[in-house]
Amino acid sequence: MAHRATSAWTAGLHRLALLALCAAYIQGPVTKLLDFNGAIAEMVHFGLAPPALFAAGVIVFELVASALVVFGPLRGWAALALGAFTLAATLVALRFWDLPPGMDRAMATNAFFEHLGLAGAFGLVALDSFKIKGGGTSA
Repeated sequence: MAHRATSAWTAGLHRLALLALCAAYIQGPVTKLLDFNGAIAEMVHFGLAPPALFAAGVIVFELVASALVVFGPLRGWAALALGAFTLAATLVALRFWDLPPGMDRAMATNAFFEHLGLAGAFGLVALDSFKIKGGGTSA
């Protein structure tokens, strides 16, 4: 009986952690849906054409991939896709090295490395999903 309770508790925490990992990929598309013109403007800003198609594609991709990560089917592949998307978007949107020294550069630098962390977390989710164990040593 205690094992079932612990297992349910662990499964719930696992699902909550996956939801937290995907939070930005749920909030972002919802915001884009509520202000689709703003989403189109964002695509124009980053030079993506046709902007409406890119905006719609990003919305669908982020919502579907997040659902797959949180609820399990194809979790590993969805996590890899979100990690690759995050890496690509980070390289496009957070080019801190092009900014002059100052607050904007510092904020972009922090955001860049935070996004690298997100991509790494998605990589770990994928490895766990595919049951691939690292070759490192433990302390």
